[in-house]
Amino acid sequence: MPIAALHSLTKIYRKPGSMVEVYALRDVDLEFEQAEYVAIMGASGSGKSTLLNILGCLDRPTRGRYLLGGQDTSHLEDDVLSEIRGRQLGFIFQDFNLVAQLTVRENLELPLLYQGVPAAERRQKAETLMEAVALSDRATHLPSELSGGQQQRVAIARSMINDPLVLLADEPTGNLDSKTGADILKLFDSLNEQGRTIIMVTHNPNIADGCKRTIRLADGKVIDDKRQG
Repeated sequence: MPIAALHSLTKIYRKPGSMVEVYALRDVDLEFEQAEYVAIMGASGSGKSTLLNILGCLDRPTRGRYLLGGQDTSHLEDDVLSEIRGRQLGFIFQDFNLVAQLTVRENLELPLLYQGVPAAERRQKAETLMEAVALSDRATHLPSELSGGQQQRVAIARSMINDPLVLLADEPTGNLDSKTGADILKLFDSLNEQGRTIIMVTHNPNIADGCKRTIRLADGKVIDDKRQG
């Protein structure tokens, strides 16, 4: 069974104050298997962000279905979708989205705190992930005391704190210099080799070449879907 699947999925937005409809996605059919490493590409307005938002349960389709872990999420209530986001999905953004007032350890523990996980378990999971991204010596540092690459490593560790089904990344190296970006991509490669499913929006063909599958969108439609090798 695919870990995530979209069936005849369409998303329509209506421009405020008018009856004009904009098709962001049109009859998209996609399936993602466990441990896939996928790049989503396309020009501005092609539907990349809308697709990522639906995969991340941040938006709902107008028509069609989105199944995550076999569960149809298309018409679930907001509170149920929120719980799914917190427990089954990990998000990584180009601007890191860390809480400035919290230390590295506290940023990692925050999602678990919201879920009522006991303090000792939160600490243990955070310590394990800080070690995994080579930041154990930065546990008590604030985000402002870290480099951009270190902040993104914290964001990646935080995305994994609940052992999610899928990691969703939106231009994760967009705010990093080329060397630091390459280091972050090596971390993604390592995570994928460990069995993590990663779906990444990128405009950079060099980054896409490092993924195992590339999906291209145009005008809300899938125009190309290739696997490496």
